[in-house]
Amino acid sequence: MSLVGHQSPPIFKQGPTPLLRLFVLVSVCLVMLVADLKFRYLEVVRQALSVATWPLQMAAAAPVDFARNAAVYFATLVEVQQDNADLRNRELEAAQRLLRFEQIEEENRRLRGLLEMRASVAVKSVAAEILYDAPDPFSRKVILNRGSQQGVEGGMAVVNEQGMIGQVTRVYPVQAEVTLLTDKDQAVPVQVARNGLRGVLAGAGQGRLELRFTLSGADVRVGDRLVTSGLDGLFLAGLPVADVVSVDREAQTFAVIVCEPVAGVERTTQVLLLGRAEFPPPRPVPAAQPEARAGRKG
Repeated sequence: MSLVGHQSPPIFKQGPTPLLRLFVLVSVCLVMLVADLKFRYLEVVRQALSVATWPLQMAAAAPVDFARNAAVYFATLVEVQQDNADLRNRELEAAQRLLRFEQIEEENRRLRGLLEMRASVAVKSVAAEILYDAPDPFSRKVILNRGSQQGVEGGMAVVNEQGMIGQVTRVYPVQAEVTLLTDKDQAVPVQVARNGLRGVLAGAGQGRLELRFTLSGADVRVGDRLVTSGLDGLFLAGLPVADVVSVDREAQTFAVIVCEPVAGVERTTQVLLLGRAEFPPPRPVPAAQPEARAGRKG
């Protein structure tokens, strides 16, 4: 039974078309983006959301961090084990060298006793530390924290664990000035360790050295080790100084021999100052007895 003026309800809800809804939403989003870009009114909202989602971010990154840390741990463990093995091998090699050294020292002591030779006086040495470079920009000099009060003397050789790096050129009460081998005014009498050829090694700047006044035909090769000759009366003989890196025999009468220091001249902080060895005076020859002289005359 139908009523007058009554209409049946629609099956689907009527409204704007989907295209119109999309246009409205896109417009609203663009307005919000422009307003946020200009007025920053959503900054607080973003910060609050970042704080709220931080635990979720940490939880999501936890598996990756765990895998990365585990890989680093096992890689470090393998590296430490390898280093320990290398250190044990080096310790065994050092122990063997020490045993051989002790045996050689004992043999030398016995030989000196058989030959009635006196042991030479120990070389004077002073341990020091480099404080700073000298203020002169045109020279290669450094200042040590030891001076005349600690036994430092002018002319002492300055060495590190690798070889010679310079010479003490000025001494103060509590400090000393060292001229490095690379200084242009520094010269050291040296000899080739391979054949004993003597020469003068001088600084050439830029961390290099030159073996000067060596004839072009001299037997000097690339790779030769130069050591102190001890002829100047200041340096001990046999201190490693430099290695030959290039030899030019065609430039002039004297060969141009470029060398580089054995020790880290520009990178050393702890040094040792060595004095000249003072050998004991020779034994006086005993005078012949009167009876022996008379017997020889007869």
